[in-house]
Amino acid sequence: MAAATELRDRNIPVTILEASSRVADPWRARHPKLRLNIHRHFARLPGHHEPRHPGTYLPRDAVVDYLSEYATGLASDIHFETCVQSVHRLEGGWQVETNKGTYSCSHLIVATGRERKPDMPIWPGLEEFGGKVIHAADFAEPSSYDGKKVLVVGAGNSGSDVLNHLSRANPARVWISVRNGPSILPSRILGFPMHRMARLFSRTPRRALDPLMAGMQWLNFGNLRRHGLPRHRKGGGSRLLADGVTPALDDGFVKALKNGRFQAVGQTVGFSPYAAELADGRTVDPDVVICATGYRTGLEDLFGHLGALDNQGYPLCPAGQQDSRNPGLWFTGFGVTFEGFFYAAGVSASRLATSISAQTSPLSHEQRTTHAAQLGAPQSLTLKGTLQ
Repeated sequence: MAAATELRDRNIPVTILEASSRVADPWRARHPKLRLNIHRHFARLPGHHEPRHPGTYLPRDAVVDYLSEYATGLASDIHFETCVQSVHRLEGGWQVETNKGTYSCSHLIVATGRERKPDMPIWPGLEEFGGKVIHAADFAEPSSYDGKKVLVVGAGNSGSDVLNHLSRANPARVWISVRNGPSILPSRILGFPMHRMARLFSRTPRRALDPLMAGMQWLNFGNLRRHGLPRHRKGGGSRLLADGVTPALDDGFVKALKNGRFQAVGQTVGFSPYAAELADGRTVDPDVVICATGYRTGLEDLFGHLGALDNQGYPLCPAGQQDSRNPGLWFTGFGVTFEGFFYAAGVSASRLATSISAQTSPLSHEQRTTHAAQLGAPQSLTLKGTLQ
């Protein structure tokens, strides 16, 4: 929607293809206590006001309301329940096959999100395990885990979010299975929201980012290795800039770890009917396993043949940059910044819209630009853009 707004501001017609039946569908599906991990100051989209909410970090329903309000100005351009089945390059443009017909366009913008498909590991013995196994994307109302033994696999951004919520609930026991320790920052320092400092991080020289984050983690939490959380071989800044992994924000889970409510254990390597098996030979017996094991873009089926993706399935030009191999193909929402996905969407949208406008003559302004805000293949997958 940010890209469409920027294009319309330059008098370039836009069509948005949306696989679901309504705006912000992925957000509506998440548990009601979910919050953005970015400050509301950085949650504004182009041409619109900052979210009107008193909270520092917006709750799920406030995000849904903001996106729905933003969509009202684009309503006539959004084609809902339209799933993309294939994409073909034509001379001078693109052909997009959908469940509702064929679209042709000069420019195709892909905005389905870098965290669209939950990535579930395949462990030996998992099919025989008698407990419940879910991805962090399907984390339910936190109180529903009261009295249950819970194994959270992964303590990165989404894992820490799950653990923060569980710290305010009453599970019988919580194990945190980690292979590499996360980079963890406090959500507030002396009452000041940590993410309000995102611009400072983005302007810090890369060589100084890792020591800066490591120092802030140590000052606020001490040596977490004493509590079973190892340090990752990469620092928090390097992981974000190189791998797109944002630092985790603590809001209760570190305290629960230190006081013994939560226990850090080793890497999960397999399952038996009644237990999860750990790398050190120990076992734990959870009722619920929550896999905070990341996401994938799910772009390979539609764009893998174009040479536009790296070996992990991420766009080589992730944030509105021109792709010399595929003129007229643009990706937005796949780049990561310290300011968060909303801010990045605005930067990317302005960049690609400026480039498209420069390439578009007055005559070709009548040509349609298709903005694929949601793409999907109805048989094999349904691509839903996400914001986290």
